[in-house]
Amino acid sequence: MTDEDEFAAVYAATYKALLAYALRRCDTPEDAADVVAETFATAWRRVADMPAGDEARLWLYGVARRVLANHRRGVLRHSRKTAALRAELRAAAPAQDASPVSDVFRALPDRDRELLALVAWEGLSVAQIATVLGCSRNAASIRLYRARRRFARALRAAGIDRFEAAAQSRPVLQRSELT
Repeated sequence: MTDEDEFAAVYAATYKALLAYALRRCDTPEDAADVVAETFATAWRRVADMPAGDEARLWLYGVARRVLANHRRGVLRHSRKTAALRAELRAAAPAQDASPVSDVFRALPDRDRELLALVAWEGLSVAQIATVLGCSRNAASIRLYRARRRFARALRAAGIDRFEAAAQSRPVLQRSELT
C-alpha cells in the first residue's frame, strides 16, 4: 500500500471523529473545519511518521490538539491586535464638530465633501487632487469650483455667514479656499 493509499484510508476512517473533536473545542464550525484541514495537512506532510492502525487515530488527535493550540493562540493574538487597533483608531479619530458649519458640511454630497476636505484638511493642490481622483487638472478644478459653490450656497441657505462661522469654530475650510 502506498503512502497516498494509506493516508486516504486513515482520512476516511478518522475524519468524522476529528471533526467532532474540533467542533467541541472551537467557537465556530468554520474554525473547526480549519483545524481539521490543518491537522490533515500536517499529517500529510508527516505521513512517514504516522503510525499504522488505531495508533494513527491517536496520533492524529495529538496533531489536532497542537493545531488547536496554535489556532487558539492565533485567535488570541488577532483579538489583541484588533483591540489595540480599535483603541488607536478611537484615539486618532477627530471629534465630531457640532458647529452649524460642520452640520452643513456633513449634509453635502460625498463627492463635494471629499473635494473640499482634500483641499482644506489634506492641503492638496488642484493638480494633486486630479491625481487622487484620476482625472485631468481641469476637471478637478471645475469639480472643486462647483463643490465650493454648492457649499457656499448651502451655508447661505442655513443662514450662516461662512466667514464668521469659520472664525468661531474649527474651520471646515480656510477663508482663502472659499473665495
